Amino acid sequence: MMREVHSVEETWALAKEVAETLKPGEVVCLEGDLGAGKTTFTQGLAKALGVEGRVTSPTFCIVQEHRAKSPAPGRPGLLVHMDLYRLHGEDDVIAIGWEDYLAEGAVIVVEWPERAGSLIPPTARRIEFRHLDGEERRLIQILV
Repeated sequence: MMREVHSVEETWALAKEVAETLKPGEVVCLEGDLGAGKTTFTQGLAKALGVEGRVTSPTFCIVQEHRAKSPAPGRPGLLVHMDLYRLHGEDDVIAIGWEDYLAEGAVIVVEWPERAGSLIPPTARRIEFRHLDGEERRLIQILV
């Protein structure tokens, strides 16, 4: 699926569509340039999963946990947003709690997923973000 979005609201609407299909323990890989909409998309996912509060980029802290206030039965109650840019491989990713988060049933949203190597499951959702001409025009491609 490929979708052109023109606003935060359209990005959040697309994120909501994705969130409605997520199950506990899934991994979502976000790829794209700086400012292409990855954090905005994650904010929309969090909101759709029932997370309250601010969702920001984990660039400097590497991992941010966001708990849903009242998750629906069978729905993910924890969204973990990881920015792996500063890590150097699978051992570093394991050290920040990768396996624990999956065991807990968290949805893990990963920026710079190539740093996680073989830890990324083949079933991971892959979402690419690209700027189009103009500040508010973005192309979001969801690879299944």
